[in-house]
Amino acid sequence: MFRSRPRKRALRIFFATDIHGSERCFRKFLAAAQSYEADALVLGGDIAGKGLVPIRADNGTFTAQVRGETVAVPRADEQRLRDDINRLGFYSVVADDESVERMSKDARFLDEAFRKAIIEQIEAWCRLADERLAANVRILITPGNDDPLAIDPVLKSAPRIECPEGELCELGPVLMASCGDVTPTPWNTEREFSEDELGGRLAKMLDQVPPGRRVVVNFHCPPYGSGLDFAAELDETLKPVIRSGRPSIIPVGSKAVRDAIKKYQPVVGLHGHIHESRAAQQIGKTMCLNPGSDYTADVLRGAIVDFADDGSYIDFLFTSG
Repeated sequence: MFRSRPRKRALRIFFATDIHGSERCFRKFLAAAQSYEADALVLGGDIAGKGLVPIRADNGTFTAQVRGETVAVPRADEQRLRDDINRLGFYSVVADDESVERMSKDARFLDEAFRKAIIEQIEAWCRLADERLAANVRILITPGNDDPLAIDPVLKSAPRIECPEGELCELGPVLMASCGDVTPTPWNTEREFSEDELGGRLAKMLDQVPPGRRVVVNFHCPPYGSGLDFAAELDETLKPVIRSGRPSIIPVGSKAVRDAIKKYQPVVGLHGHIHESRAAQQIGKTMCLNPGSDYTADVLRGAIVDFADDGSYIDFLFTSG
């Protein structure tokens, strides 16, 4: 009996997603290049935080509304308060009484401050990547549906970051096709499309793949009914639906993404969006992965994926740390 020789690794990707503004998770993401000997880091969407929490400074006391509760700390604990807010996926800004009051009443003013905080953080992250990564490590960051469109030019203009959103990108022995768009959600974010529209956007990219080239898809939305897309069913008030005394869990992924995977058969699908649905599933010849997200616990969940020099998929390993 003859055994085939093990395929030599030509490319190792470390993939993570849905860190929602977590400073600690982003630093862990950069450190993964050395820890896991990755050739390329891929951050697959929803990198921005979920909102902005104003902190009122008054006579050495810092006060903020955190999860509906008033939290007050002395000046010495300001950073701890801001770290706690960041851990929940939010930004914070210290403001005077007038600005805090205006943010509570003027949604547009609050949104402008929120978007400013997002862009400032991403610009800082781009600089940090330049400082910390070895020159031979590639870093690719693409947006997700929770990321405002305003971040795209920031990522694309950063000299150390690659942002191939909506494009095919050469990545060693494979091509990577990236799309941060999703099907409609209850939150009406900026990158939502109908199944037909999303299918058209995916086909526009994948139809350009030269015959014989192996492809990795970096699609933020997971394929429907794949086990990568299970989430709680919500009612019209965004509360979990209870059936038979238990929360109802349903597939919420995209049928267009699943159809594209079945038609084009990429070697690997990298997905996110549904934090609680960490899973791997083979669809035809495609290994689809969702490493999940646990950023509120300061835990970076990821996936190491290895490829041979002909672009074929070798193996994967989920990570947590």
